[in-house]
Amino acid sequence: MQYSETVREHFFNPRNCFRMEKPDVVGKAGEPGSGPFMLFFLRVEGERIREASYQTYGCGPAIAAGSVVTERLQGASRVEVASLKEPVINEALGGLPAAKRHCSALAAQALEDALRRWSPSATEASEQVSRQ
Repeated sequence: MQYSETVREHFFNPRNCFRMEKPDVVGKAGEPGSGPFMLFFLRVEGERIREASYQTYGCGPAIAAGSVVTERLQGASRVEVASLKEPVINEALGGLPAAKRHCSALAAQALEDALRRWSPSATEASEQVSRQ
């Protein structure tokens, strides 16, 4: 399979690929220990994402998808990241072959789960920490 330069770059040099300590929000797609999965870890401040990281078990395009998405999440507002659906992620990767589109879908599902879990209490907790 032929991959874009973006996929190759993010696979060989992934950004933000670590399990964040004490995140405000965790989004999940797939099931750890049972096939491909992706986790997004977010620190939020008000309606913005202050920091994002990810962890995945999957192929090179899955690693690249997590890396590309976390770069776009840094400093973005909740409204801005709501538009990061599978077609947008796939385009940001330079297009994946049809047989690998499940990787951009996995990232989109994990992000959607994180947005669902991003409650006002997560935001309030992060605001209290930042004031201290």
